[in-house]
Amino acid sequence: MAPDYKFPRTHVREELPLPVWVECRESEDHEWEESTHILDVAPFGARLRIARPTEPGRLLHLTLPMPRRLRCYDHEQEQYCVWSLVRHCKPLPSTDDKPPHFESGVAFIGKDCPATHETDLGQRYEIAAGLTKTDLWRLAEGSSPDPHLAASNQRSETRHDIADDIVIEIDGPDGRVYERETTKTENISRHGMAVLTNLNIARGRYIRVRSAQYRIAVIAAVRRLASVGDGRKRLHLEFVDQQWPPL
Repeated sequence: MAPDYKFPRTHVREELPLPVWVECRESEDHEWEESTHILDVAPFGARLRIARPTEPGRLLHLTLPMPRRLRCYDHEQEQYCVWSLVRHCKPLPSTDDKPPHFESGVAFIGKDCPATHETDLGQRYEIAAGLTKTDLWRLAEGSSPDPHLAASNQRSETRHDIADDIVIEIDGPDGRVYERETTKTENISRHGMAVLTNLNIARGRYIRVRSAQYRIAVIAAVRRLASVGDGRKRLHLEFVDQQWPPL
Protein backbone atom coordinates (compact mmCIF):
# COMPACT_ATOMS: atom_id res chain seq x y z
CA MET A 1 0.00 0.00 0.00
CA ALA A 2 1.26 3.48 -0.86
CA PRO A 3 2.31 5.67 2.03
CA ASP A 4 -0.41 7.90 3.45
CA TYR A 5 0.96 11.31 2.42
CA LYS A 6 -1.16 14.14 3.86
CA PHE A 7 -0.26 17.82 3.83
CA PRO A 8 -1.90 20.98 5.15
CA ARG A 9 -2.95 23.59 2.60
CA THR A 10 -0.29 25.94 3.98
CA HIS A 11 2.54 23.61 2.92
CA VAL A 12 5.46 25.81 1.82
CA ARG A 13 6.56 25.52 -1.78
CA GLU A 14 10.07 24.17 -2.26
CA GLU A 15 12.52 25.58 -4.78
CA LEU A 16 13.19 22.46 -6.85
CA PRO A 17 14.41 22.98 -10.44
CA LEU A 18 12.67 19.84 -11.67
CA PRO A 19 12.37 19.13 -15.40
CA VAL A 20 8.76 19.14 -16.54
CA TRP A 21 7.00 18.26 -19.78
CA VAL A 22 4.05 20.60 -20.44
CA GLU A 23 1.20 19.75 -22.81
CA CYS A 24 -1.66 22.01 -23.84
CA ARG A 25 -4.53 21.69 -26.32
CA GLU A 26 -5.76 25.15 -27.20
CA SER A 27 -8.29 23.95 -29.77
CA GLU A 28 -9.21 20.87 -31.81
CA ASP A 29 -6.65 21.75 -34.47
CA HIS A 30 -3.84 23.08 -32.31
CA GLU A 31 -1.81 21.72 -29.43
CA TRP A 32 1.71 22.29 -28.19
CA GLU A 33 4.30 20.60 -25.99
CA GLU A 34 7.27 22.07 -24.21
CA SER A 35 10.15 20.92 -22.04
CA THR A 36 10.95 23.37 -19.25
CA HIS A 37 11.71 23.47 -15.50
CA ILE A 38 9.69 23.94 -12.35
CA LEU A 39 10.68 26.99 -10.29
CA ASP A 40 9.05 25.85 -7.06
CA VAL A 41 6.55 23.17 -6.13
CA ALA A 42 4.26 21.95 -3.33
CA PRO A 43 1.85 19.00 -3.15
CA PHE A 44 -0.97 21.17 -4.47
CA GLY A 45 0.68 23.37 -7.10
CA ALA A 46 3.77 24.73 -8.77
CA ARG A 47 5.31 27.70 -10.53
CA LEU A 48 7.05 27.38 -13.89
CA ARG A 49 8.23 29.33 -16.92
CA ILE A 50 6.83 28.53 -20.34
CA ALA A 51 7.34 29.95 -23.83
CA ARG A 52 3.62 29.95 -24.73
CA PRO A 53 0.88 32.23 -23.49
CA THR A 54 -1.96 30.94 -21.39
CA GLU A 55 -4.48 32.50 -18.99
CA PRO A 56 -6.15 31.87 -15.64
CA GLY A 57 -8.76 29.15 -15.89
CA ARG A 58 -7.12 27.07 -18.62
CA LEU A 59 -5.73 23.56 -18.15
CA LEU A 60 -2.18 22.24 -18.64
CA HIS A 61 -0.97 18.65 -18.32
CA LEU A 62 2.37 18.26 -16.52
CA THR A 63 4.71 15.27 -16.37
CA LEU A 64 7.60 15.54 -13.90
CA PRO A 65 9.77 13.47 -11.53
CA MET A 66 7.93 14.79 -8.47
CA PRO A 67 9.49 13.76 -5.14
CA ARG A 68 7.30 11.03 -3.69
CA ARG A 69 6.96 12.83 -0.38
CA LEU A 70 5.12 15.62 -2.24
CA ARG A 71 2.75 13.41 -4.26
CA CYS A 72 -0.93 12.86 -3.60
CA TYR A 73 -1.12 9.66 -5.73
CA ASP A 74 1.08 7.41 -7.93
CA HIS A 75 3.78 7.22 -5.28
CA GLU A 76 5.42 4.23 -6.92
CA GLN A 77 5.52 5.63 -10.47
CA GLU A 78 8.71 7.10 -11.91
CA GLN A 79 6.91 10.11 -13.37
CA TYR A 80 4.07 12.11 -11.83
CA CYS A 81 1.38 13.05 -14.36
CA VAL A 82 -0.99 15.73 -13.14
CA TRP A 83 -3.59 18.01 -14.68
CA SER A 84 -3.15 21.60 -13.57
CA LEU A 85 -5.30 24.71 -13.49
CA VAL A 86 -3.59 27.96 -14.46
CA ARG A 87 -4.09 30.44 -11.62
CA HIS A 88 -1.96 33.28 -12.96
CA CYS A 89 0.30 33.96 -15.93
CA LYS A 90 2.47 37.01 -16.49
CA PRO A 91 4.82 37.91 -19.35
CA LEU A 92 8.48 38.23 -18.49
CA PRO A 93 10.62 41.07 -19.88
CA SER A 94 12.13 40.26 -23.26
CA THR A 95 14.89 41.90 -25.27
CA ASP A 96 15.81 42.32 -28.94
CA ASP A 97 12.15 41.99 -29.96
CA LYS A 98 12.18 38.31 -29.02
CA PRO A 99 8.86 36.66 -28.07
CA PRO A 100 8.28 36.89 -24.31
CA HIS A 101 8.31 33.96 -21.94
CA PHE A 102 5.67 33.61 -19.27
CA GLU A 103 5.71 32.75 -15.60
CA SER A 104 2.70 30.67 -14.65
CA GLY A 105 1.36 29.46 -11.33
CA VAL A 106 -0.77 26.32 -11.44
CA ALA A 107 -2.95 24.37 -9.01
CA PHE A 108 -2.87 20.59 -9.26
CA ILE A 109 -6.32 19.07 -9.86
CA GLY A 110 -5.49 15.38 -10.26
CA LYS A 111 -4.83 12.52 -12.62
CA ASP A 112 -7.86 13.10 -14.85
CA CYS A 113 -9.20 16.18 -16.60
CA PRO A 114 -12.86 17.24 -16.49
CA ALA A 115 -15.09 15.57 -19.09
CA THR A 116 -16.09 19.00 -20.39
CA HIS A 117 -12.48 19.70 -21.34
CA GLU A 118 -12.68 16.97 -23.97
CA THR A 119 -15.74 18.55 -25.61
CA ASP A 120 -14.85 22.23 -25.22
CA LEU A 121 -11.14 22.98 -25.14
CA GLY A 122 -11.82 26.70 -24.78
CA GLN A 123 -13.70 26.24 -21.51
CA ARG A 124 -12.21 27.97 -18.48
CA TYR A 125 -12.45 26.68 -14.92
CA GLU A 126 -12.14 27.91 -11.36
CA ILE A 127 -11.52 26.39 -7.95
CA ALA A 128 -14.69 24.98 -6.34
CA ALA A 129 -15.53 24.14 -2.75
CA GLY A 130 -14.39 20.77 -1.45
CA LEU A 131 -11.51 18.48 -2.44
CA THR A 132 -11.10 15.55 -4.79
CA LYS A 133 -10.60 11.97 -3.60
CA THR A 134 -6.85 12.57 -3.67
CA ASP A 135 -7.20 15.78 -1.62
CA LEU A 136 -6.41 18.01 -4.60
CA TRP A 137 -8.34 21.00 -5.88
CA ARG A 138 -11.87 20.48 -7.18
CA LEU A 139 -12.99 22.37 -10.29
CA ALA A 140 -16.11 24.15 -11.45
CA GLU A 141 -16.79 25.60 -14.86
CA GLY A 142 -15.89 29.25 -14.85
CA SER A 143 -17.84 32.08 -16.36
CA SER A 144 -16.67 33.49 -19.66
CA PRO A 145 -17.25 37.24 -19.48
CA ASP A 146 -16.50 38.94 -22.78
CA PRO A 147 -17.63 42.51 -23.39
CA HIS A 148 -17.85 41.82 -27.13
CA LEU A 149 -20.08 38.77 -26.89
CA ALA A 150 -22.36 39.15 -23.93
CA ALA A 151 -25.55 41.04 -23.27
CA SER A 152 -25.39 44.72 -22.47
CA ASN A 153 -25.42 44.11 -18.72
CA GLN A 154 -22.04 42.36 -19.03
CA ARG A 155 -20.43 45.22 -20.95
CA SER A 156 -18.65 46.91 -18.10
CA GLU A 157 -16.53 49.18 -20.29
CA THR A 158 -16.99 51.36 -23.33
CA ARG A 159 -16.36 49.94 -26.78
CA HIS A 160 -15.00 52.43 -29.28
CA ASP A 161 -15.92 52.08 -32.95
CA ILE A 162 -12.41 52.56 -34.26
CA ALA A 163 -10.99 51.18 -37.52
CA ASP A 164 -7.30 50.79 -36.68
CA ASP A 165 -4.83 48.86 -38.81
CA ILE A 166 -3.51 45.79 -37.01
CA VAL A 167 -1.60 42.62 -37.85
CA ILE A 168 -2.76 39.22 -36.56
CA GLU A 169 -0.09 36.56 -36.07
CA ILE A 170 -0.80 32.88 -35.45
CA ASP A 171 1.94 30.61 -34.08
CA GLY A 172 2.34 26.99 -35.11
CA PRO A 173 3.20 24.02 -32.87
CA ASP A 174 6.89 25.01 -32.98
CA GLY A 175 6.11 28.47 -31.59
CA ARG A 176 6.94 30.28 -34.82
CA VAL A 177 4.55 32.46 -36.79
CA TYR A 178 3.04 30.41 -39.60
CA GLU A 179 0.16 32.67 -40.63
CA ARG A 180 -0.20 36.45 -40.67
CA GLU A 181 -2.95 38.83 -41.76
CA THR A 182 -3.26 42.60 -41.96
CA THR A 183 -6.78 43.77 -41.14
CA LYS A 184 -8.78 46.47 -39.35
CA THR A 185 -10.56 46.63 -36.04
CA GLU A 186 -14.33 47.14 -35.87
CA ASN A 187 -14.37 48.17 -32.23
CA ILE A 188 -11.91 48.24 -29.35
CA SER A 189 -12.07 48.36 -25.56
CA ARG A 190 -9.27 48.18 -23.03
CA HIS A 191 -9.69 44.43 -22.71
CA GLY A 192 -10.77 43.22 -26.14
CA MET A 193 -11.64 43.96 -29.75
CA ALA A 194 -13.65 42.75 -32.72
CA VAL A 195 -11.94 42.51 -36.10
CA LEU A 196 -12.83 41.25 -39.58
CA THR A 197 -10.73 38.36 -40.84
CA ASN A 198 -10.35 35.81 -43.62
CA LEU A 199 -8.61 33.39 -41.26
CA ASN A 200 -10.14 30.35 -39.60
CA ILE A 201 -9.12 30.56 -35.95
CA ALA A 202 -10.84 28.25 -33.48
CA ARG A 203 -12.23 29.37 -30.14
CA GLY A 204 -9.59 28.90 -27.46
CA ARG A 205 -6.56 29.76 -29.59
CA TYR A 206 -4.10 32.45 -28.55
CA ILE A 207 -2.91 34.89 -31.19
CA ARG A 208 -0.73 37.99 -31.29
CA VAL A 209 -2.14 41.39 -32.28
CA ARG A 210 0.42 43.94 -33.46
CA SER A 211 -0.18 47.66 -33.81
CA ALA A 212 2.38 49.82 -35.60
CA GLN A 213 0.56 52.92 -34.36
CA TYR A 214 1.02 52.01 -30.69
CA ARG A 215 4.19 49.96 -31.21
CA ILE A 216 2.85 47.05 -29.20
CA ALA A 217 2.18 43.34 -29.53
CA VAL A 218 -0.67 42.02 -27.39
CA ILE A 219 -1.57 38.38 -26.73
CA ALA A 220 -5.29 37.73 -27.19
CA ALA A 221 -7.56 34.73 -26.73
CA VAL A 222 -10.13 33.90 -29.38
CA ARG A 223 -13.57 33.93 -27.77
CA ARG A 224 -15.72 33.64 -30.87
CA LEU A 225 -15.55 33.48 -34.67
CA ALA A 226 -18.77 34.34 -36.53
CA SER A 227 -19.51 34.53 -40.25
CA VAL A 228 -20.52 37.93 -41.64
CA GLY A 229 -20.96 36.85 -45.28
CA ASP A 230 -18.83 37.11 -48.42
CA GLY A 231 -16.41 34.61 -46.90
CA ARG A 232 -15.37 37.01 -44.15
CA LYS A 233 -15.68 36.44 -40.43
CA ARG A 234 -15.85 38.56 -37.31
CA LEU A 235 -13.24 37.62 -34.73
CA HIS A 236 -13.90 38.46 -31.08
CA LEU A 237 -10.73 38.73 -29.01
CA GLU A 238 -9.95 39.22 -25.33
CA PHE A 239 -6.49 40.44 -24.30
CA VAL A 240 -4.74 38.22 -21.78
CA ASP A 241 -1.33 39.77 -21.09
CA GLN A 242 -1.96 43.52 -21.11
CA GLN A 243 -4.59 46.15 -21.85
CA TRP A 244 -4.90 48.11 -25.05
CA PRO A 245 -3.29 51.57 -24.86
CA PRO A 246 -5.48 54.47 -23.72
CA LEU A 247 -8.12 55.27 -26.32
